[in-house]
Amino acid sequence: MMTYPINRTAGAALALLAALSVSACAPLFRQPPPAGAPLAEVTAALGQPNASYPEPGGGQVLEYGGQPMGQFQYMARIGPDGRLVSYDQVLTSENFAKVKIGQWTKDDILRNFGRPAEISAVAFHNYEVWSYRYKESGVWNSMMHVHFDQQGVVRQMLNGPDPRYDDRFRRF
Repeated sequence: MMTYPINRTAGAALALLAALSVSACAPLFRQPPPAGAPLAEVTAALGQPNASYPEPGGGQVLEYGGQPMGQFQYMARIGPDGRLVSYDQVLTSENFAKVKIGQWTKDDILRNFGRPAEISAVAFHNYEVWSYRYKESGVWNSMMHVHFDQQGVVRQMLNGPDPRYDDRFRRF
């Protein structure tokens, strides 16, 4: 029986790939600090956020994203006092139902859901569309499409199947 040793470069590449795979899921495995923890403790426990959004009344929202490929997005809300108010997975049917059509803007969507998985356009209405991957009702692989007019106001929301998981969208 002949054996072949693994090339050192290939072994290092496999180790790097494994480490990157685990780090992509880091927000899933990190334990958030308790409500009331100071900002420094939040970032020490969760790492640096992908983005930060100021709250109108003071404080900020820290995005720990899973988009574009994941079906989650965690947001840490920091109060005006610099302490953690909440840490939640925000891409849920219940949270999308809170969006107020005709009132919410791009800033509201960013503070509540973070950056989208995809940005596209609908030429007929001249809308910009932000799409978020999520599990509708915690079960179905879906995408929520948030349509903005030229002033950045939400005009409609449509959900549908995520083409990554729907055979009708696969090419043969």
